[in-house]
Amino acid sequence: IYKDLGIRAIPRKVNILDPKIFEKYQGLNIGIIVARDIDNSKTESELAGLTRTQEQRIRAEFTVETLNELPNINVWRKTYSSFGAKPKDHKSSVENIYRVVLNGINLKSINTLVDAYNFISLKHMLPVGGEDLAKIEGDIHLTFAGESEPAVLLLGDKDPRPPHVEEVVYKDDISAICRRWNWREADRTKLMENTKNCVLVIEGLPPITRQQVESATNELKDLVEKYCRAKTTAVILDETNPECEL
Repeated sequence: IYKDLGIRAIPRKVNILDPKIFEKYQGLNIGIIVARDIDNSKTESELAGLTRTQEQRIRAEFTVETLNELPNINVWRKTYSSFGAKPKDHKSSVENIYRVVLNGINLKSINTLVDAYNFISLKHMLPVGGEDLAKIEGDIHLTFAGESEPAVLLLGDKDPRPPHVEEVVYKDDISAICRRWNWREADRTKLMENTKNCVLVIEGLPPITRQQVESATNELKDLVEKYCRAKTTAVILDETNPECEL
């Protein structure tokens, strides 16, 4: 068992997928990377350059007006609608990041971990996120929100709010850590410069293939090893392999 900052053990089961998720969303593949002994304190100019290249490519290939028609974007709009979220008001993380770029805005550097997963999200047009394992209590579940979920403060919000019943959430023993599947993450578990152990997540629903998720996962794994000098493990979760252990 690996120790987090010498204080507490990383949860043995990092991610558990509710079987009901697969009943409703068949063909789901999720790439999981667990990174340990991370150095997230430096800014990597090489990584920033890679991101600028992707931003230029995206502006040359796509427009805001046609973004909704792209299969990788549209699948999440349909998914959000299926659990009652309005895609017009609540955009998936990948649609949101593409809209920022297509509106002529260069992504700001947050920290090396976030910069690396934003680059992968841009390059592969997939939702990518991450959580600090030192701030996680118990196991992480991808499931449907119940009727009495605790309020959660999301990044950028001033007040905490509870998830809506039956929306898809990632949650631990305290509360949701990401609402509306991959819409917005909780402030509590965000990746910081002092993050030492984390879990990174890459999601794909058909028409996204398992191979596409694997490719993005492996590339992000390599980036975290290179730029954060981390020790990493990776796995693809699906209906036949719905949880991972450390």
